[in-house]
Amino acid sequence: MITGLWGKKIGMTQLFNEERVVPVTAVEFSGWHVTGIKTQVRDGYDAIQVGLLRKRFSNVPFSLDWLKKPNKHFIFIREIKISAEASAIEIGQSANAFISQFAEGQNVDVVGITKGCGFAGVVRRHGFTGARASHGSKMGKRTGSLSFMRSQGRVIKGKKMPGHLGTVQRTTKNLSIVKVEADSSVVFIKGSISGKSGSLVFVRKA
Repeated sequence: MITGLWGKKIGMTQLFNEERVVPVTAVEFSGWHVTGIKTQVRDGYDAIQVGLLRKRFSNVPFSLDWLKKPNKHFIFIREIKISAEASAIEIGQSANAFISQFAEGQNVDVVGITKGCGFAGVVRRHGFTGARASHGSKMGKRTGSLSFMRSQGRVIKGKKMPGHLGTVQRTTKNLSIVKVEADSSVVFIKGSISGKSGSLVFVRKA
């Protein structure tokens, strides 16, 4: 029914699986509540709106008055598409119950925003090897030739040049779920995913 879940990346660790060490990424899904329901008749598509409570409200029972000032009570508000109208889902319901759709051994796709690395040169940004470091070469890590149109004051569109690195959306596909802790709403996914610790990720079925 639900295509996926929004969670927060905790970090990476290791788990033992059949006497083998498996590198995993821990994703936490606790603290999310349903804040709205979208329907095909009214909004043109079926989806639910979920919000992540701020820490000072995490131990307080949910109140419908929070929806009047969502920015005060929720740090993030996101949408999750559903396959049909959600008749069993109610506003204020905890999204922790949806973690049951994940099981050990299941493959998932994880969408996240990569780390921001600031301004980077072509060697780090695009993997250029650079000029040789011997025989008096003074090129260092410079970009090099900018194509045959440079004499006309133009550069070919799409030319790999220095610039901002990171902070782009990336999807890591077909990652296996190693362990699911339903009590703490934490899922351990094999391998690494985009984003730094504490960033939002969207986990969906592969």
